[in-house]
Amino acid sequence: MAVPARTCGASRPGPARTACPWPGRGPRPCPGPWLPASGPARPLLLLLPPLLLLLLLAAPGASAYSFPQQHTMQHWARRLEQEIDGVMRIFGGVQQLREIYKDNRNLFEVQENEPQKLVEKVAGDIESLLDRKVQALKRLADAAENFQKAHRWQDNIKEEDIMYYDAKADAELDDPESEDVERGSKTSTLRLDFIEDPNFKNKVNYSYTAVQIPTDIYKGSTVILNELNWTEALENVFIENRRQDPTLLWQVFGSATGVTRYYPATPWRAPKKIDLYDVRRRPWYIQGASSPKDMVIIVDVSGSVSGLTLKLMKTSVCEMLDTLSDDDYVNVASFNEKAQPVSCFTHLVQANVRNKKVFKEAVQGMVAKGTTGYKAGFEYAFDQLQNSNITRANCNKMIMMFTDGGEDRVQDVFEKYNWPNRTVRVFTFSVGQHNYDVTPLQWMACTNKGYYFEIPSIGAIRINTQEYLDVLGRPMVLAGKEAKQVQWTNVYEDALGLGLVVTGTLPVFNLTQDGPGEKKNQLILGVMGIDVALNDIKRLTPNYTLGANGYVFAIDLNGYVLLHPNLKPQTTNFREPVTLDFLDAELEDENKEEIRRSMIDGNKGHKQIRTLVKSLDERYIDEVIRNYTWVPIRSTNYSLGLVLPPYSTFYLQANLSDQILQVKYFEFLLPSSFESEGHVFIAPREYCKDLNASDNNTEFLKNFIELMEKVTPDSKQCNNFLLHNLILDTGITQQLVERVWRDQDLNTYSLLAVFAATDGGITRIFPNKAAEDWTENPEPFNASFYRRSLDNHGYVFKPPHQDALLRPLELENDTVGVLVSTAVELSLGGRTLRPAVVGVKLDLEAWAEKFKVLASNRTHQEQPQKCGPSSHCEMDCEVNNEDLLCVLIDDGGFLVLSNQNHQWDQVGRFFSEVDANLMLALYNNSFYTRKESYDYQAACAPQPPGNLGAAPRGVFVPTIADFLNLAWWTSAAAWSLFQQLLYGLIYHSWFQADPAEAEGSPETRESSCVMKQTQYYFGTVNASYNAIIDCGNCSRLFHAQRLTNTNLLFVVAEKPLCSQCEAGRLLQKETHCPADGPEQCELVQRPRYRRGPHICFDYNATEDTSDCGRGASFPPSLGILVSLQLLLLLGLPPRPQLQVHTLAASHRL
Repeated sequence: MAVPARTCGASRPGPARTACPWPGRGPRPCPGPWLPASGPARPLLLLLPPLLLLLLLAAPGASAYSFPQQHTMQHWARRLEQEIDGVMRIFGGVQQLREIYKDNRNLFEVQENEPQKLVEKVAGDIESLLDRKVQALKRLADAAENFQKAHRWQDNIKEEDIMYYDAKADAELDDPESEDVERGSKTSTLRLDFIEDPNFKNKVNYSYTAVQIPTDIYKGSTVILNELNWTEALENVFIENRRQDPTLLWQVFGSATGVTRYYPATPWRAPKKIDLYDVRRRPWYIQGASSPKDMVIIVDVSGSVSGLTLKLMKTSVCEMLDTLSDDDYVNVASFNEKAQPVSCFTHLVQANVRNKKVFKEAVQGMVAKGTTGYKAGFEYAFDQLQNSNITRANCNKMIMMFTDGGEDRVQDVFEKYNWPNRTVRVFTFSVGQHNYDVTPLQWMACTNKGYYFEIPSIGAIRINTQEYLDVLGRPMVLAGKEAKQVQWTNVYEDALGLGLVVTGTLPVFNLTQDGPGEKKNQLILGVMGIDVALNDIKRLTPNYTLGANGYVFAIDLNGYVLLHPNLKPQTTNFREPVTLDFLDAELEDENKEEIRRSMIDGNKGHKQIRTLVKSLDERYIDEVIRNYTWVPIRSTNYSLGLVLPPYSTFYLQANLSDQILQVKYFEFLLPSSFESEGHVFIAPREYCKDLNASDNNTEFLKNFIELMEKVTPDSKQCNNFLLHNLILDTGITQQLVERVWRDQDLNTYSLLAVFAATDGGITRIFPNKAAEDWTENPEPFNASFYRRSLDNHGYVFKPPHQDALLRPLELENDTVGVLVSTAVELSLGGRTLRPAVVGVKLDLEAWAEKFKVLASNRTHQEQPQKCGPSSHCEMDCEVNNEDLLCVLIDDGGFLVLSNQNHQWDQVGRFFSEVDANLMLALYNNSFYTRKESYDYQAACAPQPPGNLGAAPRGVFVPTIADFLNLAWWTSAAAWSLFQQLLYGLIYHSWFQADPAEAEGSPETRESSCVMKQTQYYFGTVNASYNAIIDCGNCSRLFHAQRLTNTNLLFVVAEKPLCSQCEAGRLLQKETHCPADGPEQCELVQRPRYRRGPHICFDYNATEDTSDCGRGASFPPSLGILVSLQLLLLLGLPPRPQLQVHTLAASHRL
């Protein structure tokens, strides 16, 4: 909390304020207003009036020293600026490199990036790429519908009649507990040979398709065998598609029965434990099988819902949420006599990953009590769906009710809210084994165009929580060709290892006629999909002509990025899409919100904005100018954008037609020249098709040289632009060595190295031995110093990166240095560009000593000036380093140089870790501004489970009174107890803590999480400031001033004298957000702009709703109940040794 300033001498709680002694002086005057060291508010320190400051500085006392005056410190700052500028002019070689470029003007041309033409060309290329996949999709969907229509259903089909490649066969043969081994499967499984294909990152067989069937579906059922029979004909269509377009990747048919047939064949990537893959739960299938949904889930939590039934409901709701995509909206509520939301969400919210996680966690807290009140639940649900003041899908509307049973049909509620139009479908789920009459539940579903399902056990959950998609697909099937539109998905992780992909989807309809009346079938057969790897789309975008800070990006209708240089998920879960919003990929501001909205609306546009960008190493923030240009990608839901800094409007294109010159420059890449010309790192780019990549730059250079001895830079298998520019920059940087570096003595100015890096991909380090300690990325476009130098004028200092958790730097001669770099700006015929960055590497120890001298009262090179006993002198950073702290801090708040020897090993650390009190004062005084953002792609270690006890979870224990009550023995409570014990026998895990996930699975290693990032950057203060830090009973004077033409802040301060000054610490390191980022409950109140798909199929007048589910009650046996109760009384807990496989199959006519 911010504390108001007080007048000098005013009392405040706590010990009385005492005079604070200065070294060798009398008591210090009261320094002024008291300001807090920390708190949410940011009060500015009171800047001292000039007269008061002079009085303070000249306060009488025995000491011969006083705090340096402002003009003295400004003089020191000018000396520092001049020293830095002088060294960079002599050794950096900026001017000389400009002259070298001009001298070689005949060897290159200046080309222009025309944003509008560029972005339209790339959008057209992407459209053409995706259109080829669309044509293949349509051929597949048409063929599938015709094959199924011609297929004759076989009731007596047997497993041995079907020949196919079971993708999971090899894994199941290796698993003695698999269902096929136990059952002795008779299926005729093909054995195939595979070849490695780099395009698929997998071993494949191009002559066959592969089949994957979910673990919980019986492969030998009649439905599955008929499905395998007719889908076999798709194999020839898959092969023909690949013949017409060899760039096609996975072609997949996901059947509504759960069968997946894909091409080319490859073994299934099964996890080490249970394979839960079901194609009907994949993002691409869900999107293709139905239109967007507004769903309200209501859960009966009355007292009769206890024990296992409640567990089944919680699991069912979580599984239901997994059937929703980002195009859907949802809310979840529980009800007994009253209805209330289970989470903080009071209205429908987008079914994105983070919102669904909130629901799943909230559902676990549901507790059963009270009596059943269907009316309260349904009224709440209808009110939610009728709320038009919120963003929602505005297509399919449905209510999903989970209950253990009841008698009330709430007809009055349906008459009020839903009849006669029945725009809301009602799906009812009878959960658990019970003896209730299910007729009312069936009636609710059948009279409201829904479906009734039964979930008697855990094995029925996955099947029955996804079957509702068949009902939603009816209007789509009945719409016929109008609904046959290709949709493109969000980015997600391919289950077969292809990496990040998008998928084109097309629904496949059942064209058969039902019965003698020739009634049209209204079932969806499945969804056809074709994958496109993001890397294939990236190859269509320009990369090296846009410069280090230019890039192309693309977003979808949700604002999620399809392409972006910051799309780098640290972990991927194939069950969830990768959803990174454009405003989270970049630092959000109003201009970007406007650009995002325009792109989602499918508009063209161009805008120059001033914005903030985060450095590549995520330690710095730069304020920059960027030009955004965007156009829609026709025939898709995507929009493409291009971002260019003004200095990247032009770029160099080498024109090395002289082969003799090519050979001459190429020789400077040979390691034999490094000793005299400096070491060369080359960017690991795709210069030629046959060039072997390597993470080791020495090995990569060796591979490059060996290839160049076989081919010429003009070879068709090579990228001529990249090769010519690389060779040109090799020659130009060598001339810099020859003209500037070779004849200079680096030791004279305490330099460890000089260097130059170029857009062409060359980084030259001089002398050669300095390359041993070079830790920057050999790809200049991926080097933080390179990109920041382009965006900043003047000299950019970069201290070595230090983590607060790691040990301090080990200072040894010639090992630790500070980089100083600056961009080389060329002006050629009125066209300005920045093709290179040059710099020096300072010897940290030597420059720390030099820093003390420059910030001292020395006039020349004489010995330090000491003050006599009768003299009055100002303190300086050299003589008085025991009393005076002098530091250089960079624009991110990291320590660069200090006059304190014990702080040299802390160079590179955030200054708050070195002097928290002083850093807080600089922040409060507006020398620094803070920027907080969230990284939604981070990876975190798994959280330990909250329940590790061995006691049964949620087991209902009856009282003696219950045993004596005959009515209890036939009640739902007794039946619930029977369920608990029965499932305890079968599934031992129900009586234990949740077991660990499959060994080696991503969940046991790292999982995606949200990290909060905080960066600091220079504020608006440019002047020289003197101020006082008041911290309790002691205060500190300090002076701060920006160094011109650098990213440095020069700070002189009294050393802290009292421990009270160590209050408040600014944090810069990345921190984990346990709540997954900013509060979701607040974010949903201000949802970001989005648009759903352009089409909606939620109604068709010819829909037949008579098929709405059937079920039968399962009355318990009194004998079994009595036996089990006696077992409880005897205190003999069951010790299960059984292993039961639940088999489920979809029934489809």
